[in-house]
Amino acid sequence: MSAFSIGRIRLSSAPMETIAPLWLWATFTGIVLVSLFVDFVVLRKQGAHEIGVKEALNWSLVWVALSFVFNGLLWWAVKDSTGSNDLATEKSLEFLTGYLIEKSLAVDNIFVFLLIFTYFAVPPAYQKRVLMIGIIGAIVLRTVMILVGGWLLAQFHWILYVFGAFLILTGVKMWWAAGKEPALDENPALKLLRRVLPVSRGFDGEKFFTLENGKRIATPLFMVICMVAFTDVIFAVDSIPAIFAITSDPFIVLTSNIFAILGLRAMYFLLAAVAAKFHLLNYGLAVILVFIGTKMCLIDVYKIPVGVSLGVVVGILALTMWLSVRSAGGQPAER
Repeated sequence: MSAFSIGRIRLSSAPMETIAPLWLWATFTGIVLVSLFVDFVVLRKQGAHEIGVKEALNWSLVWVALSFVFNGLLWWAVKDSTGSNDLATEKSLEFLTGYLIEKSLAVDNIFVFLLIFTYFAVPPAYQKRVLMIGIIGAIVLRTVMILVGGWLLAQFHWILYVFGAFLILTGVKMWWAAGKEPALDENPALKLLRRVLPVSRGFDGEKFFTLENGKRIATPLFMVICMVAFTDVIFAVDSIPAIFAITSDPFIVLTSNIFAILGLRAMYFLLAAVAAKFHLLNYGLAVILVFIGTKMCLIDVYKIPVGVSLGVVVGILALTMWLSVRSAGGQPAER
């Protein structure tokens, strides 16, 4: 087993070890904290206003640009630490592929958020706070799940096959469910919440709890945040195994996941306006999950190069989006 040193840390190809030096971990943490401050504190001062398409597009471009800048920094750090251009390029491609996969799967997550907001008739001005809290929860949840998943892979290699089979089944299920309107009334989490929580008839601004007849009860907005949290859990279970098929380096798994999540709020308001134009996207995501699951199951037989994986993911997304726009014929499709 090959091994080398970065700084004072001895690294090897073991699944739970990373090629990232400590200063890059610190830099990543700093970027995330500053990003959260900008997105949650500064933008919160704007108040409960509706985010338009132009504003959402501008912020989406900012988050994507920040992710690419970090990927460049990752390339430089690996090159500086190891002296290998090839290794630096490989790690950068792993980050880019993982980021693109997580960003793509987040689209399906956003469609569910849109369904939840529509079902509860959440005013657009109040949706921003729900998404802000949801992003914080997603970051914490995925960090824990990635660390646990990385530890499991380090201890039990056969978990890869379980993850792979799970992704294939998820992809098949997503394919059959594509184009069908989910029945939110049948959601077990929503049924449970309604049984244990008294809920007010209307919203009370951005408050999660209000007073009604002298009693403190939940508002519909609290129900919404609970459903968003439940959705985060479900999608984290789907998406995290997908990126472990690309790389076992916990730093790349974590950073590509978090950078994909950071722009989720802006991405939601952008896609909410054009969701009907990409009505076939779920079919493409289903194929991607099956491809990634198959790649994971075959990892000990044949390891598909990262560049090929990236090309397949980009190609499937581009084809699906093109077919969506073409089949729509300029008319919004019902979703």
